Amino acid sequence: MTRHAVLALEDGTILRGRAFGAAATLCGEAVFNTSMTGYQEILTDPSYFGQIVTMTAPQIGNCGVNEADFESARPHVAGFVVRELSPVVSNWRATSDLSSWLKKFGIPGIEGIDTRALTKKLRVAGVMKACLSTEGISDAEAVQRARAWSGTVGADFVQDVTCAKPYHFNSKFGDTELFTVPGTHLYKPQNRPVRYKVAAYDFGAKTSIFRRLVAAGFDVHVFPARTPAAEVRAINPDAVFLSNGPGDPAALKYAHEAVADLIKTYPVFGICLGHQIITHAIGASTYKLKFGHRGGNQPVKNHEIDRVSITAQNHGFASKPEELEKCGAIVTEVNMNDGTVSGLRLKDKPVFSVQYHPEAGPGPNDADVLFTRFYDLVAKSKGAKV
Repeated sequence: MTRHAVLALEDGTILRGRAFGAAATLCGEAVFNTSMTGYQEILTDPSYFGQIVTMTAPQIGNCGVNEADFESARPHVAGFVVRELSPVVSNWRATSDLSSWLKKFGIPGIEGIDTRALTKKLRVAGVMKACLSTEGISDAEAVQRARAWSGTVGADFVQDVTCAKPYHFNSKFGDTELFTVPGTHLYKPQNRPVRYKVAAYDFGAKTSIFRRLVAAGFDVHVFPARTPAAEVRAINPDAVFLSNGPGDPAALKYAHEAVADLIKTYPVFGICLGHQIITHAIGASTYKLKFGHRGGNQPVKNHEIDRVSITAQNHGFASKPEELEKCGAIVTEVNMNDGTVSGLRLKDKPVFSVQYHPEAGPGPNDADVLFTRFYDLVAKSKGAKV
């Protein structure tokens, strides 16, 4: 029997389709992702916490799901919107179909709507609060729930996705397991003369990031988002890494304070939310984008080396370039679609960051070199030859 579903936007728009996944009613921010592959990685990326994600690729689910491709232990989206849910699963690695897997975690999905029209609406009007229900509620109630949702501005979603306590990534995911899991990104460990200890803040990190750090030559120690700078200093790290994550970067005062302290002493590399936290830590600010950047095809130009990279991105906020310059930062990269800041470095400290995901997963590997750059930066700070 066909189950019906409704997606309601805060402006009163109603989209009806067929339900899959869980019987549930959840609210979130309606966004779209332009990646052609990698729906498993997208669904399990903690950066999507609090968002109802629309895929622009027309058919989703043909590969099913398998744990080897997960970026975290569970899906974090508030809802999933597709043009067509594949009626069959055809992949030898699959352990479940997409609908059953989402049902297991209480996440509703809707298929059979015009995702092109929805994407165009969000591009023109901007992202909106939304309600996705597969429980048969009325259109009026769905709209009311969408409008009543608190939204992402000022929201600290990091506390919902960060790790509960510190852990040593290398001891939990040893090299043998890390590089031989079938189907994962096969990051070959580089033959580094020194393995540097990095303190990695988990603001909602993807597993691929820590795997990539290990492969680049780092001994990764992961810390919860609220960890004070003093606790990081206690392990005597060689460097600090700041991960991606969800929500409004302006709301993370505790992270701003910790990072402002740590950049005085250590080389620091931040990505996505980590980039925005560095922005606030040096005294600059961020603002909300109209519809954000989400997908694996975002062109970024580095003006310092005159190089264009195609990058994977997932963010709804951006740094104010004029404030960065006043606070001692140099804007190194810009998004070629809209000119927003995509990278920075501090003039007088070994600190840099990018507003994208160099580990990809899904996405291109153009920015993979940044992990080597981070290693070389740490080595230089230690007086080693690079």
